Amino acid sequence: QVRLVESGGGSVQAGDSLTLSCAASGVLSFAAGWFRQAPGKEREIVAALSWSGRRAYHTDSVRGRFTISRDNAKNTVFLQMNSLKPEDTALYYCAIKQTWSDYARLTFGEYSNWGQGTQVTVSS
Repeated sequence: QVRLVESGGGSVQAGDSLTLSCAASGVLSFAAGWFRQAPGKEREIVAALSWSGRRAYHTDSVRGRFTISRDNAKNTVFLQMNSLKPEDTALYYCAIKQTWSDYARLTFGEYSNWGQGTQVTVSS
């Protein structure tokens, strides 16, 4: 049984940093992604990473500020978020696709397992 446990969200000031973590269990190899959903908006991809970590994607609005990474020895994926802005406020979800293919997955429908979400609130 696949299980994802997210942690690291919180309330911060603009310009601060946060690191989200997503610990996966019950899975051997997976591509990972971070999505977010703000009130009244659709869920959007923030970043994605292939199983090896060699292929990464960051959406334009976070590129240069956020970094997705992983520790495969611990089956954990991270999202380092720097220079946070109020528009980054959202519920952040970790998602995985069980695969041995080394590609970053960019669409919602490609992911089979989702975390419970962790709230990030950035105030100005």
